[in-house]
Amino acid sequence: MVEELVTAGVALASVGAVYGMAAARVVKQYERGVVLRLGRLRSGIRGPGFTMIMPFVDRLQKVNMQIVTMPVPAQEGITRDNVTVRVDAVVYFKVVSAADAVIKVEDYRFAVSQMAQTSLRSIIGKSELDDLLSNREKLNQGLELMIDSPAVEWGVSIDRVEIKDVSLPETMKRSMARQAEADRERRARVINADAELQASKKLAEAAGVMSEQPAALQLRLLQTVVAVAAEKNSTLVLPFPVELLRFLERAQPGHGPHPAHPAHPGTAHVQSRPAPQPPQAEQAEQSPRELSESQQALDGAVGAAGADGEGGASEQASGQSSDRALDRSLELAAQAQKLLTQWQQSMQEQLPPVEAPLDPDFRGSNSGQD
Repeated sequence: MVEELVTAGVALASVGAVYGMAAARVVKQYERGVVLRLGRLRSGIRGPGFTMIMPFVDRLQKVNMQIVTMPVPAQEGITRDNVTVRVDAVVYFKVVSAADAVIKVEDYRFAVSQMAQTSLRSIIGKSELDDLLSNREKLNQGLELMIDSPAVEWGVSIDRVEIKDVSLPETMKRSMARQAEADRERRARVINADAELQASKKLAEAAGVMSEQPAALQLRLLQTVVAVAAEKNSTLVLPFPVELLRFLERAQPGHGPHPAHPAHPGTAHVQSRPAPQPPQAEQAEQSPRELSESQQALDGAVGAAGADGEGGASEQASGQSSDRALDRSLELAAQAQKLLTQWQQSMQEQLPPVEAPLDPDFRGSNSGQD
């Protein structure tokens, strides 16, 4: 009798252990358990930890509540401005209602994937190429709303949608590169023109300051000579002031308006223009200051010669020193006379032409040579 009771107890314990093992379930922290008893949803959602179900009657289905990262395959489409592009994206979503994710949709992962691909194609057709390249934040928000609207009924919440890459044809890439290069060249030209404008203003201010102080122009000339000489070249360039040419032009006889002539019937007064200066004349030109110095040297030489003729007796007593002074004076006088002759020849070559009378019977008059 005792042996039968012991055997029955052992059998009952074994059955209980088997039942307990069949009924015991463990739900992880990031999961939720949905129990279906005889195919009918139980109201209670099993939380994380140890839980029990009825074996062979209940079926426990676990649902992951973590955020799922799902890549969207690249979709090829045509934008609103007729450009063929290839766009891929990524979707971040999570389950907020385990019961709806199990009951209302067969496979919520596959459903979200298909909805993301369809929405991405729709966004490509509604957008332009510039929006896909530069205004992605707005497109991401629109894509998120398009996917999240049907996913709410499935117990799924779309956390974020991002467009990863936009692939363009090679011809479009080359066109965009040329456009960017042209735009940068345009901006470079505008900046260069602005710099030239500012430099011209500063140069005008500098010219105004130099016009008030003539010595500043001479200092600038010396600075230029020093800058050229710093290169250690065998050739030294000396800039010739333009103001000196203008001064010589004003110093020419006949420069400026002609004096008024009496009206003569049949005679047309033709306005004369200065003839272009030949290269030989440029070499022969001398500044008025040099001419005045030459004239003074000539006068001094003549005066010295006269004084030598009047006081010959005294000069004979002075010896070799007075002879050397006389020779030097005569040499300076000869050089001054030579420079004066060259300047007069250059001035004669630049005289304006004589006015020609229009009347063939005109025999000439005293005023016809003006």
